Amino acid sequence: MENAAAKTKTSNLLEVRNLVKHFPVDNSDDVVQAVDDVSFNIIAGETLGLVGESGCGKSTVGKCLLRLHEPTSGEVLFEGKDIVGLPNSEMQPLRREMQIIFQDPYASLNPRLSVRSIIAEPLKIHKIGDKASQNAKVEDLLSKVGLDPKYADRYPHEFSGGQRQRIGIARALALNPKLIICDEPVSALDVSVQAQVVNLLQELQDEFGLTYLFISHGLAVVEHISDRVAVMYLGKIVEICDADELYENPLHPYSQALLSAIPIPDPKHKRDRIVLKGDVPTPINPPSGCRFRTRCPIAIEECSRVQPELRELAPGHFAACIRASGY
Repeated sequence: MENAAAKTKTSNLLEVRNLVKHFPVDNSDDVVQAVDDVSFNIIAGETLGLVGESGCGKSTVGKCLLRLHEPTSGEVLFEGKDIVGLPNSEMQPLRREMQIIFQDPYASLNPRLSVRSIIAEPLKIHKIGDKASQNAKVEDLLSKVGLDPKYADRYPHEFSGGQRQRIGIARALALNPKLIICDEPVSALDVSVQAQVVNLLQELQDEFGLTYLFISHGLAVVEHISDRVAVMYLGKIVEICDADELYENPLHPYSQALLSAIPIPDPKHKRDRIVLKGDVPTPINPPSGCRFRTRCPIAIEECSRVQPELRELAPGHFAACIRASGY
């Protein structure tokens, strides 16, 4: 038992414990409870999908993991070391191990820099190699992401959206990281280009042994790329399990509603939709008890008093609902 526990512990590249991120509201004592008591782990080499409606806090989670947002409280353990509160002198070396691909390829690349300068910038910041080796690295990375190295001296405005996102991926790979936060990396792209970029990410994962946190509201994309999926609603994770298990047997009513909205590419078949009533409550003043209860089709009075915790309702399948049951 002791050896098994040690093996499980060392297999976690990242472990998040009770993560909280609140944003103050101007001229008010109120706070936006963007992320509230979120816990999960990411195993080395896997892809964890993080899904939910816009505004649920999933991108904030990703940025807190890299400390682009400073967490209000909680722990973020990278290879067993809590990085929350680390001084910049200790944090900078760890930034080589953790990178991000941003959502908008038009806004995430500096229009004043050439592609060569954009991809080489992380190498310069961390003082890796000389100019010749940096140039060679840039050209190699462009080839890895499916772009011609001769494009290295062009500028971002000369590329399409899909090509710009490939440049962003190359920049994220420059420091040979272990973990990449993919913050809705395909949501701004055409559907055909989305498939190309997702396939590229999978190929790069196999080649470099990468670990991904893949943030998206596109459930079909998440199903294709993820090993496990966590579902967020209004700052909390409400369900987490293997991807196949979630899509075949969602246990939380919010997950069931989300999955019922995925279109079936066959006009002869229709999915039974679960239409949620009302709007998502404000994260400034979320509902008492279960945050989903105001829109939940199976809510009972007790849901307003009990804040449900993630429970293992089936092997490896966790859901936060007092009415959900396992097999």
